[in-house]
Amino acid sequence: MARTARLVSTVAAPLDPSSADAPRVLHWPGRRLLVQRGDTELVTQNLDRLVGEPTSEVRFRAPWPRRFGAVTAAPDQDIAVFAGVHGVRAVEATGAVRWEVRHGCWSGSDTHPSANPDDDLFEEAHEHADSGSAAVSADGLLVWAHVIGPLQSDPETEDGQELWVVVDAGRGTVLGHVETSTTASNSAHTHHPDTGQMGLSIGEGEEGSPALWGQWDGSELTVDEIGIERVILDADPAGRHVLTTSVGQWSLIRHDLRTDSVAGELDAADAVPKHPLNSDDGRTYWDFEAAFLDGAAVIAGTSECDARYGQGRHWLVNTTEMRLEDEIDYPFSITGPPRSAGGNLWYTLSRERDQIHFWELTRD
Repeated sequence: MARTARLVSTVAAPLDPSSADAPRVLHWPGRRLLVQRGDTELVTQNLDRLVGEPTSEVRFRAPWPRRFGAVTAAPDQDIAVFAGVHGVRAVEATGAVRWEVRHGCWSGSDTHPSANPDDDLFEEAHEHADSGSAAVSADGLLVWAHVIGPLQSDPETEDGQELWVVVDAGRGTVLGHVETSTTASNSAHTHHPDTGQMGLSIGEGEEGSPALWGQWDGSELTVDEIGIERVILDADPAGRHVLTTSVGQWSLIRHDLRTDSVAGELDAADAVPKHPLNSDDGRTYWDFEAAFLDGAAVIAGTSECDARYGQGRHWLVNTTEMRLEDEIDYPFSITGPPRSAGGNLWYTLSRERDQIHFWELTRD
């Protein structure tokens, strides 16, 4: 049996995909933004109204080439936050730098020829640099960032020591930090409706790759490890649970944040039917993206493993019982995984990465 997806809206990407990253959607309670990083700028569009033109577009000048680090934006579009190889920098739409938190070098050395993005030697010096990431809280008051020591503002932090920091978004003051005890190649944040909570997935290649959950109470940052070799996919709208998958993509795992425990698992090999064109018994596994619709339903995909056989598939998963319910039927061919868009919606990218399609489930 299949459940039908209804197309809510299609939004064109503001930048040419040949010279920009794929557009993506950031969402918080009551706010949804399209963000797209180009060679020289970050474009943000307010998508609170999905039908018609975006209500506002703000462009931020990028401080360094787009392949170095990660970027995010604040919900009210007042700043873009660039997590680079030497610092986390908040940039205003005027081009002014609001603040910068300087830290150690993600390439592993501060003795290289140049730390200046405008220097001709910058790209060569950081060709193999790793990367942290950043996220802005739902109220726009905090920036969470995964960085590498030492912090310029705290000489007691060690060189090469990875840290998760909470920063005042207005002033750039580091309010708190904890050591992550990781050796990252990259990382990604997961928003939570509570402004004092945030998720962090740290990629360590074939190492531990932990999933962390942070809580800021206004004076202290505490962090729990919610799994080793896990990637956080999404948080439910009520903020009670997060959905993760194993690094090997074998299982979907629902984690209860209130009890800090696993509340259920769903193994792809046991639950998902083999692709109709899979004649070689290839492994079935989950995507690294998924979208909570509410506290009891998730849209999850097997598009990555399905791609070798043809059309990728998406599934409705009952997260209360961790049970596969239905395959999602789309009115036209879709590509890639389902991604979280907030407000009972999910989105997919067009094959050319120049459009975002927003979807909802039709009523029974």
